[in-house]
Amino acid sequence: MSDRRLQVFHTVARLLSFTKAAETLHMTQPAVTFQVRQLEEQFNTRLFDRTHNRISLTAAGSRVFEYSDQIFELYAEMENAVREMTGDVRGVLMIGASTTIAEYMLPALLGDFRKKYPEVNLQLKVSNSDGVVHMVENNVIDLGVVESPVMNKNLVVEVCRMDQLVAVVAPGHPLATRASVGIQELLEYPYICREEGSGTREVISEYMTQQGIAPGQVRLTMELGSPESIKGAVEAGMGVSIISFATVQKELKLGTLVALPLEPVLERPFSFVHQKQKFRHRAMDELLEFARGYCLSHPDVA
Repeated sequence: MSDRRLQVFHTVARLLSFTKAAETLHMTQPAVTFQVRQLEEQFNTRLFDRTHNRISLTAAGSRVFEYSDQIFELYAEMENAVREMTGDVRGVLMIGASTTIAEYMLPALLGDFRKKYPEVNLQLKVSNSDGVVHMVENNVIDLGVVESPVMNKNLVVEVCRMDQLVAVVAPGHPLATRASVGIQELLEYPYICREEGSGTREVISEYMTQQGIAPGQVRLTMELGSPESIKGAVEAGMGVSIISFATVQKELKLGTLVALPLEPVLERPFSFVHQKQKFRHRAMDELLEFARGYCLSHPDVA
């Protein structure tokens, strides 16, 4: 039996989607369908029920999925055992990160890691925090790095470092000369925020609730999908916002934005998240250890 057919089936069964499996495996959807059909012919039974554009595992499919899960786990353990004996660190690591972390923290971290372990193929998927956690839950990625609390108790969550969120205004704004600002006073002006599902938005919303601010009190003027777009809108005088202090270092040096600490201070964790039971490749253990050291030695760099 071809390992490739089993790998394709396992990916489809895990994601319950031929389309998502094709994207994950970098294959065309017809090629994925062909591989699954070959496996069904091998077993002479259907492995998936297909109804109304949705798929589900048959009883036989569920059994094959259970065994294939164990097979690939053993493959991973075997490869890791040999790598430990030879001292070799290589393989493919799928990493997912929320937008702020992917843009401001990971480039330097992953670049330094690649210099130390050039044989490790690092692949990065960028999404908001909800999306990253969903990819970890569905085994689409090996490791996620997120900027908001993770509620799933079945996942391992390890805080990397704390990140301070600050108010940002244009240099000519009435608040620009202040040393700090309270959230009530900041929200007297049109407010620009991140999109739904963003870890930054989630943390800020919780902070506002703690300060007694109801959603209806916020003069929301724009919802934007990245720190860069928010900074551009604030620079243009379209409103005020709250973003990571680490993301505005260039603008502060250029004098195009002013950052104001919030009262009380607002911080949130940057955290690693991965499956609790999933076997870890040696390359992932090395990446985690390297990232921990990086966070300790670069506490003020996102």
